[in-house]
Amino acid sequence: MLCKSLEFTNTFGQKIKIMDIPVLDSNHQYYFLVQVRLQRFISLLNGQHQEISSHSFREHMKRKMNWVEFKELYSIQVFKNNA
Repeated sequence: MLCKSLEFTNTFGQKIKIMDIPVLDSNHQYYFLVQVRLQRFISLLNGQHQEISSHSFREHMKRKMNWVEFKELYSIQVFKNNA
């Protein structure tokens, strides 16, 4: 699975990095769920003073999603020609 990371500065001026964000096609069944959870996670981190500057979106989703859906979302996909 392809994952991306996001780095931004919160309202307190701290640099926050979110890692392990899955890259999904817009017609994937979990696309909307991931987008909404990511927006809520970013808004949560944006409004709080953080001691940790790096966060894993995968760990956040592990706590918030059903385990079967989580395994299906983060399952390893084989890419053609290692692309």
